[in-house]
Amino acid sequence: MMDVQTLEQVETETVILTDAATATVRNLLIQKNVPDYGLRVFVAGGGCSGMQYGMALEAEARNYDHIIEQDGVKVFIDPTSMMYLNHATIDYVDSIMGGGFKIENPNAVTSCGCGSSFKTKESGGYAEAAGGCGCGH
Repeated sequence: MMDVQTLEQVETETVILTDAATATVRNLLIQKNVPDYGLRVFVAGGGCSGMQYGMALEAEARNYDHIIEQDGVKVFIDPTSMMYLNHATIDYVDSIMGGGFKIENPNAVTSCGCGSSFKTKESGGYAEAAGGCGCGH
């Protein structure tokens, strides 16, 4: 039998931002002169793997949004997107090829080479091995 605390931890829907992602969002809010805004993270149909990630800066949460606050940075996620993003980690990676946000999503069974689109088990991710994306987003 699970104790209440363990049950609550299992049922908690969340997304984690790394320190690098949090700092990058905070800097973007300052640069855009919108320090009270939050980061909307969403999943939409499309991309070469069937679903794709999206992000935008928004002034406030919408009805029914999950609101996650980490180190003063607010993240807004609609309920449908949360089904696909639950327990994902958002990072910001800076490399010689350029920087960008990267999502490590435990719900994705395949993703395209650039990491901006993915498939889940429910969307038929096992039908195709992670191949063939031209990443022409």
